[in-house]
Amino acid sequence: MTWSKRSFVLFVLLSCFACTSLKQPSQQTDYYTLEYESPQVQGITALPFVLRVERFSVSPLYNTLQIIYRDRSFRREAYPYEKWRANPGDLVTYYLSRDFKNLGLFKAVASYDSRVEPSLILEGSVDEFFEWDSEEGWKAVLTVSTVLLSHPEPDLSNRIIFQKTFHTVKPCKKRNVTSLSEAMSEAMAEVSAQVIRTIYQHLVK
Repeated sequence: MTWSKRSFVLFVLLSCFACTSLKQPSQQTDYYTLEYESPQVQGITALPFVLRVERFSVSPLYNTLQIIYRDRSFRREAYPYEKWRANPGDLVTYYLSRDFKNLGLFKAVASYDSRVEPSLILEGSVDEFFEWDSEEGWKAVLTVSTVLLSHPEPDLSNRIIFQKTFHTVKPCKKRNVTSLSEAMSEAMAEVSAQVIRTIYQHLVK
């Protein structure tokens, strides 16, 4: 077989391989989010404040759309084809703001990009947002740190109303990502209720 014929055969084989590869369906990525009803916190009344919820930062370990899991000490892995629909910081920021609005605790609740002048500012960080795999089962781990500030307040000693970290762990019903999303939703609902109750207790002292 001459060199030209060999080159032609090689070209045909490569073309067939390329066409076959293009026809292979790529792995679909599934996206997950949180779903829960806003908590109904008993024993509180509306307060004459305007709250602005700043965009929460995220620990470097979980600052990603990827769903992170822990299956052994000192190790964090991510699912290749399952992701959160939004960054954990944005999820926590959104649901906290939504829950404050639905509860009607304040005169108004403003987002971090709002031009409304607030009298209170809630800042924070998502320190943990992951799936913990153990022999007993899977668990959703959520840790959120918050700081409530008075605004405007030039005196730093009076500006910080409180600083507190909220931590909760919820078991997954099954060993799959859908159950993780359900458990993380329960964790977020619990943390949200705790944040709301703590803020109220500090403001009505």
